[in-house]
Amino acid sequence: MDHDLLLHTLAATLRLSTPLILCAMAGLLSERSGIVDIGLEGKMLAAAFAAASVAVVTSSAWLALIAGILTATVFALIHGYACITQRGNQVVSGVAINLLASGLTIVLGSYWFQQGGQTPMLTNLGRFRPIELPGVGLVSEVPILGPIYRDLVSGHNLLVYLALLSVPATHWLVNRTRFGLRLRAVGENPQAVDTAGISVAWLRYRAVLLCGLLTGIAGTYVSIAANAGFSRDMTAGQGFIALAAMIFGKWRPYPALGACLLFGLLDAVSIRLQGVKLAGIGEVPVQLIQALPYALTVLLLAGFIGKAVAPKASGIPYVKEH
Repeated sequence: MDHDLLLHTLAATLRLSTPLILCAMAGLLSERSGIVDIGLEGKMLAAAFAAASVAVVTSSAWLALIAGILTATVFALIHGYACITQRGNQVVSGVAINLLASGLTIVLGSYWFQQGGQTPMLTNLGRFRPIELPGVGLVSEVPILGPIYRDLVSGHNLLVYLALLSVPATHWLVNRTRFGLRLRAVGENPQAVDTAGISVAWLRYRAVLLCGLLTGIAGTYVSIAANAGFSRDMTAGQGFIALAAMIFGKWRPYPALGACLLFGLLDAVSIRLQGVKLAGIGEVPVQLIQALPYALTVLLLAGFIGKAVAPKASGIPYVKEH
């Protein structure tokens, strides 16, 4: 394969994996605490709409990011209230979040912008643009390492780098801190945590808030970094793919990252294959190529969900014993 084509495909893989990585880390933190989160998709979609709307009005990517995070956090708190305080069914609450976000973004978008649920196209001022890292000009002519640094490492926007940093940060938080120890404990045995005098509800609420933070960044990326505005249901199932990646990674950050990159690579390759004629096959139908990431999701879940053991208290509301 041509080296430039390989590097550009890998760079596209990083960009396409970014919202998956953020959502997978968000779901991991939530489910490690015992709260199943089917609503990753809805929170990301709501954040994407809020970020794009604020970017249209203010032309500020940073204000848009804040709006996206706040919106996803509100939806996360709704989910937390239903599941933790009211001890409701966590799957039903997540589905409700998805339906609410899908309907609300269309209604508000149509009312505010009169473009059928879309926002106006953004200028560069309202978007996160690619960043050229220091030293690109100096090393770009160096064989092998120069092109890798120029085309693969450099040239992404800030949120791509944040997504990659979220993986070691999540690993450190879950495995190397007192909060992470308690988080893992509350997902496995909340009664023991409660007996130790630690609030189960407060621990779970903090996990849900972190989930809101990460899905807010993911939604902002989708609408004002990867794209130049919001369109109806633009997250296109990425929240569910992230959930599959998290399960495939067995609720661990680095294996989940690997699954997200695999999905992103398949997506990047599918884009490259559109319109290409393969020897002995001819031109592959676009619909088949676009379905590949989703087909892989189903195959991975069918093959691995039985082998991946979730936290023991996951999905079970905690009732304090008196």
